[in-house]
Amino acid sequence: MILKAETSGLRLDVFLSQTLENMTRSAAQKLLEAGAVTQNGKPLRKQDKTVAGAVYAVELPEVREVEIEARDLPLDVVWEDADVLVLNKPKGVVVHPAPGHWDDTLVNALMFHCRDRLSGINGELRPGIVHRIDKDTSGLLIVAKNDFSHQALAEQLQDHSLHRTYEAIVKGGFREDSGTVDAPIGRHPADRKKMAVTEKNSRSAVTHWRVLERLGQYTLVECRLETGRTHQIRVHMAHLHHPILGDTVYGNPRPELGQDSQCLHARALTFRHPRTGEEVTVTCPRPAYFEAVLEKLRKSNK
Repeated sequence: MILKAETSGLRLDVFLSQTLENMTRSAAQKLLEAGAVTQNGKPLRKQDKTVAGAVYAVELPEVREVEIEARDLPLDVVWEDADVLVLNKPKGVVVHPAPGHWDDTLVNALMFHCRDRLSGINGELRPGIVHRIDKDTSGLLIVAKNDFSHQALAEQLQDHSLHRTYEAIVKGGFREDSGTVDAPIGRHPADRKKMAVTEKNSRSAVTHWRVLERLGQYTLVECRLETGRTHQIRVHMAHLHHPILGDTVYGNPRPELGQDSQCLHARALTFRHPRTGEEVTVTCPRPAYFEAVLEKLRKSNK
């Protein structure tokens, strides 16, 4: 893998942990100690500093293949044909296997439901998974049932023709009825588990929003993703000083209105069918917990 530094003066272990997805600083140090990070063939040390424009070669260890068990778990399929499946994910459910969740994820359920009819582009741990959705976000997720479909859907994500629309309850009120957040997102400089609006080692991120309902100290908003960065809506809403209700990572660290996970729901998906080219729009209702919070806010603001 080739990486290019955009700034100077950053320790290499920090640079690697901020640039490579799921790379801890300790793991980056091990790579450097093993001589797996080089510049012009010369191994580098963890304390070496980046130079703007410098190119580094990183040799990542092979991922150990893990056998994923197909399990007969509940799966809310909203739309399906021979190429594509769209499901409604409940909040609290993990999408793909990881330490602590090897056999209770959507991938385990998909492998049972689809048998061997899933794309393999993202590897054994993420068969069929085209895009991400957070554990504590509910709503629509699109799944490719073969590599042809996966490639076509991935291209739609890249050219922004696959539209994803979310609804969220956020803190505070807006003066405007709609707007756009165009602010790059990258790894948080002080907390690798978080993302942040930052110019360093970041990627372009654009979220379009509009007010659906004003609820006193809270607002129901619709957010349409133009890009798909990790935690994008959560980070962008917090950047506007309107963090999502229940988001204890980017908002109030203490639960509000009894919500300890974000009130964020993937409400609609529009895509071109990979094989027919026909435009397909899929929607799903807000989950019961989301509607209960809305009803509570409506009653308190009468």
